[in-house]
Amino acid sequence: MDRLREPVNATDIATRRLELLPLQVEFAGEMAAVLGDPALHAFIGGAPLSAGELRERYGRLVAGSPDPAVSWCNWVLRIRDEGCLAGTVQATVGTDGDGLEAEIAWVVGVSWQGRGLATEAARALVDWLGQWSVRTVVAHIHPDHAASAAVAAACGLAPTDRMHDGEVRWQRTLSRRTLT
Repeated sequence: MDRLREPVNATDIATRRLELLPLQVEFAGEMAAVLGDPALHAFIGGAPLSAGELRERYGRLVAGSPDPAVSWCNWVLRIRDEGCLAGTVQATVGTDGDGLEAEIAWVVGVSWQGRGLATEAARALVDWLGQWSVRTVVAHIHPDHAASAAVAAACGLAPTDRMHDGEVRWQRTLSRRTLT
């Protein structure tokens, strides 16, 4: 993988209802409750992390990728009117030979699902990535996860015929200006 010209660093992103805040270790306590429902792991496997385990994980994420060719960008979602955290979005940015590529993911806590928050946050993330001249946006989605497929489609990603670890690769090529 080629080196990034400059590291991509998460910055505050605002939407109509959300503040996407760059990840901090201090968010682990509240996020452990947000992400604590085992139902969130139905498609991705694993189990919820304790606050301590999440603190350790967030510490590694905040420290950044050990590979200088890759930037890890992570945010928590704060619902502005409610003043609470409700989920996360992330982007792993590197080069794919044709330019910058970002693999994105999102998680919204069970209590906040069904309100369009994942779509709102993921669209904002894709727009933000376009400002960094990211050329390709990718997400990997379990073939039975209709809600995540709907979020990806709302962000302009389309399923490909490529699979990775049992998940479908969804992809969008961005123009100089994002279209969301």
